[in-house]
Amino acid sequence: MPIVSYETLDAALDRLAGCGPALANGNFNHAPMVAEALCALGRPEAVLPWIERYRPRIAPRQAFGEAIDAARWRHELGRRERFAAWGRFFAGALDTDEWRSVLDLWAARLAPGVSAAATHGAIRVGHAARGLAERETSPRRRELADALASWAASYAELPSGEFPGAAGLSPREALARVPVVPPNRRRPGNIVAALARLAEFPDFAPAIGLAALDGDIAARLAELTELFARVYLANARSIATVIAFIHGVTSLAAIGNIAAHVAEATAGALLRYGWQAGCGLYACFAGDTPFATDVAEIGDAESLVERAVANGDEHVIKFAEACLQRHRVSPSPAYPACVAHALGSVAR
Repeated sequence: MPIVSYETLDAALDRLAGCGPALANGNFNHAPMVAEALCALGRPEAVLPWIERYRPRIAPRQAFGEAIDAARWRHELGRRERFAAWGRFFAGALDTDEWRSVLDLWAARLAPGVSAAATHGAIRVGHAARGLAERETSPRRRELADALASWAASYAELPSGEFPGAAGLSPREALARVPVVPPNRRRPGNIVAALARLAEFPDFAPAIGLAALDGDIAARLAELTELFARVYLANARSIATVIAFIHGVTSLAAIGNIAAHVAEATAGALLRYGWQAGCGLYACFAGDTPFATDVAEIGDAESLVERAVANGDEHVIKFAEACLQRHRVSPSPAYPACVAHALGSVAR
């Protein structure tokens, strides 16, 4: 088990203070998430060198522009150019209110958009919340503000609808009922574009209500995260699908990090929309097998940490941390198998 150490997190976040939420190529900026994940993996000495290698890829932070009107916050959702204004808005909220109260309020408001930006907004908030819970510092409060800002500025929802008579299934049973977009209707594009096109696939909308997710939040979270790890193992067959199904696991792990600090109702909403986001990835990218049933055991799962750090890819590091953390909470051979698969699929 790694010895968690956050000794370099604040220095890393200070170096990232002038950065925006995206890379120069338009993809999401993973740097603050990887910094926190490396600390959680017990590799704080790897944080700053990794940041220095990655930083030239990050686009600069834009100007603040007009302030966010608290009375009209819904009108500002999903406007990526408003990230800096949202960051200032949340920084002000965190200056006046306890951070868990701010997180609870806004996680509840943003929960229907867990899928936004390929789930990256929610994932970043999960990393920020865990780092801040470890110790409250100015850089970590700023990171939570920016993480919430990235979620709000990229906000988008998946289509939702009713499925009379089919609710109450176990997650495994429910996943088998989620319709998959036929290959001949899939078009080139990234995860965000694929999820957006679910609006053109009305059969998907009832997926949100198929699974029974009532009861103990921790138990349901463990069940869902393990299921989507098995979805990864069955369906990650190319670099595109590897990256897509990584997010089905890391988003739920992040929801677990948020759920520890918010009200039960908020955690329940996050779980439901986390399920929907995973189903969205499944509908867009799955093959013929919903999830792996037989998974080989991998000895000494913790040895995977060194391989993930050496690999250096942002998705591999975050996936390894999420899988191994969930493996410690609720052991399953699926988690080490996922990390080993990703290490063999994503080149450094």
